Amino acid sequence: MPLALLALAVGAFGIGTTEFVMMGLLPDVADDLHISIPAAGHLVSAYALGVVIGAPLLAAVTARMSRRTVLMALMSLFVVGNALSALAPGNGSLLAARFLSGLPHGAFFGVGAVVATAMVPPERKARSVSLMFLGLTVANIAGVPAATLMGQHFGWRATFLAVSVIGLAAIASLALLIPHDREHAASSAGLRGELAALTSLPVWLALGTTVAGFGALFAAYSYVTPMLTDAAGFAEANVTLLLALFGVGATAGNLLGGRLADHSLRGTLFGGLASLVAVLALFPLLMRAEASAALAVTLLGMAAFVTGSPLQLMVMEKAAAAPSLASSANQAAFNLANAGGAWIGGLALAAGFGTTSPALAGAALAVLGLGVASVAQAVDRHRKTPPTPRNTPPSGRGTPPPGRVVTSHLPEEPGALHP
Repeated sequence: MPLALLALAVGAFGIGTTEFVMMGLLPDVADDLHISIPAAGHLVSAYALGVVIGAPLLAAVTARMSRRTVLMALMSLFVVGNALSALAPGNGSLLAARFLSGLPHGAFFGVGAVVATAMVPPERKARSVSLMFLGLTVANIAGVPAATLMGQHFGWRATFLAVSVIGLAAIASLALLIPHDREHAASSAGLRGELAALTSLPVWLALGTTVAGFGALFAAYSYVTPMLTDAAGFAEANVTLLLALFGVGATAGNLLGGRLADHSLRGTLFGGLASLVAVLALFPLLMRAEASAALAVTLLGMAAFVTGSPLQLMVMEKAAAAPSLASSANQAAFNLANAGGAWIGGLALAAGFGTTSPALAGAALAVLGLGVASVAQAVDRHRKTPPTPRNTPPSGRGTPPPGRVVTSHLPEEPGALHP
């Protein structure tokens, strides 16, 4: 694999750290800024809003630029956002800085996935995407716990300064390792071509699978702490270690999904979603004991992230002529899944169905994801079926008379897929 993938992974590590560390620092931020915990929770939402808005917007406006330049510019914006977060004098300015920090998130992963797949042969595309995402999953194992401890001992502002330094290291890595791509700037489909890619039904079905599949994950994961403490009986002090197990599972699932998807993209997607249904359906049973609960958290990360690379690659393939915007839109879909899944899991709790009910709500969303993926497969099969010429007689009947040649001038089927 190209060494340039390391540069993308470093950027992904910084992004993953800043996205999730706020959840561990909420009490410290709330105390320092003299606001309530729910008010501090809006800082998480501000970042997610930045991702959803920034992913398609920044990918669209930079469509004709060199992708290497775009990646470096996005990471520069990331550094500025985190530095401003560290220097924010109050809650309002911190909200704005967190929104700014989220803007480059989706576009970086979207454009980065396009760059990663362009550097490898076709049979290794999914693996290259998984190696970029490796930075994100490792951030959950090492980056977030280390950044949280730093914030607790040296103040939350030190955490965001440290993340800014990671961003600077990513910029240097991108400048050194990512090859120049001036040819892309000249041959790019431009904004109109990128927007046209989003009018495709297969693209929207792939995005819908992302929302449903990862919504299933976040329906359960958003409430995994009360499940572990109230249902499984863990002490709150042990939850951080258990969440690291989720990161271990996510890392293993990400690498496994990339390797399997290079052999069967759709097969890996269906297998991952089916595994997610099974794990979430078994959650209420597994949460009855500490050992099985720890296993459940690990399996949840593995089952969910097996589908990460296949989903990203599928969106890119459905928008092959202009993949940057569609690829970035898939990152926005991940964050919509985060918000939507947490909301649906919360509805199950509010309805009084029990501490582990968000997992069952997640299982239902995973089933929905399987349904959307099945519809997408049916659409693909329909589009790949060649049209039957109307004036060609069935085999064995109606042979045209000698001297007469039957021809067909039917146009090619709109939207037909070509190898």
